[in-house]
Amino acid sequence: QVQLVESGGGLVQAGGSLRLSCAASGSIVSINAMGWYRQAPGKQRELVAAVTSGGSTNYADSVKGRFTISRDNAKNTAYLQIDSLKPEDTAVYYCNADVTSIFKRNNYWGQGTQVTVSS
Repeated sequence: QVQLVESGGGLVQAGGSLRLSCAASGSIVSINAMGWYRQAPGKQRELVAAVTSGGSTNYADSVKGRFTISRDNAKNTAYLQIDSLKPEDTAVYYCNADVTSIFKRNNYWGQGTQVTVSS
């Protein structure tokens, strides 16, 4: 079994910054891609940023230049540095990971962390 636990969300004023963390644990052999998604009220979940095991990244156009995804493979942890926050960034942010465990390869989700940006 594999678990993803996010942390770092909170309430911040527009223009501020947050750093989200996603720690994976369990019977992990390797972690392939890791990504951050977000879901605002009444909207579909959308991909924000992703990073491969080799460090290649991609971002949604709406966050380019403000969000930075990174990972520490030794710690099985991904990070999302969020700068210049806008009210429209308010959402629940979810971590996702493509994990090969001792049993199988599967896709896992964290429980989500709330980010609220006040204007």
